[in-house]
Amino acid sequence: MDELNRKSVEEFKSSVKTPVIAVLENIRSAYNVGSVFRTADAFLLQAIYITGFTCTPPHKEIKKTALGAEDTVEWKHFDNATEAIKSLKENGYTVYAIEQAMNSKKLHTLQIKSNEKIAVIFGNEVTGVEQDTILQCDGCIEIPQWGMKHSLNIATAAGVVLWEIVRKIMYNG
Repeated sequence: MDELNRKSVEEFKSSVKTPVIAVLENIRSAYNVGSVFRTADAFLLQAIYITGFTCTPPHKEIKKTALGAEDTVEWKHFDNATEAIKSLKENGYTVYAIEQAMNSKKLHTLQIKSNEKIAVIFGNEVTGVEQDTILQCDGCIEIPQWGMKHSLNIATAAGVVLWEIVRKIMYNG
């Protein structure tokens, strides 16, 4: 583990975090939730906000894919996305829905100001981010896709989006 330069739980918890929060809205699969925890750990995200019926730790399926990240990444549950968005905006976050929508920004064109705090909302595997939630956001971000399906599993989408945002923050664009 030392050769891999991995942090202990204590080192992780005391590390300066990337000013990014992933919000999970009504995610059906606990495996997807666990995968997002693992990604959040990898990129030292500030937190994960869990909303609606999305399951929370401790949960055996989250544990299976999170591989311990559910113990390192700070998380909070909200009854609904509206409560989470209110809290985020009160704390100075710019909030984006990850959704294919009119006037959405392509992920690679997203501009992040220095010291900007970003929250991104990932929606249900079937229905996506709820329209009411989208209306409360500062905008939508979409991952450009050229294949037949034009959709990604939420865990895959989270990995792509979170890496691109963290990359822009860490490497100044």
